[in-house]
Amino acid sequence: MAEALISPGVFLRENDLSQITAGPITVGAALIGPTVVGQPNIPTLITSYSKYKAVFGTTFISGGNTHEYMTSQAAYNYFQQGGTSLLVTRVASGSYTSATASIANNNGSSSAFSLETLSVGTVMNNNQGANTGSTCVNGILPSGSANNVRYQIVQADTASGYFTLLIRRGDDYTSGQTVLETWTNLSLDPNQNNYIAFVIGDQKETVVTENSETYLQISGSYPNSSNYVRVKEVFTPTPNYLNPQGQAYAQYTSSIPVNGSGSANGSFGTATGPLFGCFGQAALNMYESIPVVPSAVPSYTNNIQGIFPADYNTAINLLANVDAYLYNSIYTPGLSNQNAPSQISALLSTVQNRGDAIAVVDMVGYNQTISSVSTAAQSYDNSYGATYWPWVQVRSIETGRLHFVPASVIIPAVYEYNDKVAAEWFAPAGLNRGGLPTVIQPERRLTVGQRNTLYTAKVNPIAVFPGQGTVVYGQKTLQARASALDRVNVRRLLIALKGYIGQIAQTLVFEQNTAVTRNRFLSQVNPYLDYVQQRQGLYAFRVVMDETNNTPDVIDRNLLVGAIYLQPTRTAEFIQLDFNILPTGVTFGA
Repeated sequence: MAEALISPGVFLRENDLSQITAGPITVGAALIGPTVVGQPNIPTLITSYSKYKAVFGTTFISGGNTHEYMTSQAAYNYFQQGGTSLLVTRVASGSYTSATASIANNNGSSSAFSLETLSVGTVMNNNQGANTGSTCVNGILPSGSANNVRYQIVQADTASGYFTLLIRRGDDYTSGQTVLETWTNLSLDPNQNNYIAFVIGDQKETVVTENSETYLQISGSYPNSSNYVRVKEVFTPTPNYLNPQGQAYAQYTSSIPVNGSGSANGSFGTATGPLFGCFGQAALNMYESIPVVPSAVPSYTNNIQGIFPADYNTAINLLANVDAYLYNSIYTPGLSNQNAPSQISALLSTVQNRGDAIAVVDMVGYNQTISSVSTAAQSYDNSYGATYWPWVQVRSIETGRLHFVPASVIIPAVYEYNDKVAAEWFAPAGLNRGGLPTVIQPERRLTVGQRNTLYTAKVNPIAVFPGQGTVVYGQKTLQARASALDRVNVRRLLIALKGYIGQIAQTLVFEQNTAVTRNRFLSQVNPYLDYVQQRQGLYAFRVVMDETNNTPDVIDRNLLVGAIYLQPTRTAEFIQLDFNILPTGVTFGA
């Protein structure tokens, strides 16, 4: 209620207008590709390279050599340049299941509970062969590796019903344990907060397609907290383990798991597939050997890092869900318009329909011509896509080996560095923000004429300059029509603005359609756009959300209408300097 002014005087009031508007939610890149381990087709948020290694692994053996997928290399470069969030989706071929382990209880005649690995494929098995069980020397599992896990029960206490579960690395041993996770004071009592399924998690996600839409169906009650396992089943639950006097009920004490790592030394088994998950078989097509023709029939002669273009379809369909997954750029290293034209087209359509991300796609494989990459790029017209060429040579951080990789492996790091030192609306190119410090050399050194040919065809060249190193030297999108949106910095500016302003608009849904609500929107959007303008993202802007575009008829249709006018800044891509030679004696004007 307003204060009634009756007698004369001076009235001092204060209005706090200093509220700090929350900044936009930070989203990063999305990466689709094969990994050593992990759950296929489950988009997983990764916040560091160490977390990536824990969830998806790094190296594997194929053809007698140690390899690293390009997915891993892209993730490493991204986090090295300051990336903070990466949405990784593993793709795999064939059918696959998780490995399981049953943990014996005290009476030794049955199991207390069972665990299941989150990762799938035969790589997770480590109890195969005749040398398992008691014949393992010092607890070494014959198939134990850095990519699978084992379990151990310690501190099992029948008096309290509590026990501790250790998740160890599969290649450790009794006197040299590598403990990945420790879960203390667990219980089989479903009425307690330390119930094992509640603490570790028991959920499983399954890909379902309905009415041409793909989504994840969740089974189980409790979200997974472990990076490695989930509780598959509790065979002998112990509800209300203690009686009113605080003593264990006799019928429950035998249900508690026994200390130790089981008859199979804590191993997991029974996992199957995926088709190309049995490392050590025939060599896979990696790096420069990736084929440049579509491969529809599974065969080691035409695979792409052990998988096939169709294996990407589910992941691309899942990441089309704008409400479920946030990212501002997306990459599929290994796929190109030559070997996977359908998937590249689908990815570009996905980001265009989402309207909040840009897809960096590769047009050709290794050792291709300028004509082939130019022709491929000209077949697309999409401002939400961009392509870079040629391939570049990098050194694997995990194996130390040198390989040529497509540009989509290193561009995530370029975009991230650009955003860290400047902003999304700056061009991720040039000597200041487009440097490629991890690149040893490009596949070929381009001449000025070749760069011109590529840029005319909407291909962003990767060039080498003496004393400067390898640099991204272009920032065109795949849009054919000449407009502001044929540049990457403008497209990414719009992505950033729509993302933030969309977040504000979400808070207005179901609010009263009044001037108060409209002013609330304007009070947040105008300062943000002013901030973008001050940081060289806009020349000018105007936001209209008032009675002029929210007439009674509009309001009666439950609509709230806003109009945002933007003048994006342009980049100086062509610099002309005139050197004028004058005769002696000429006087320079002021």
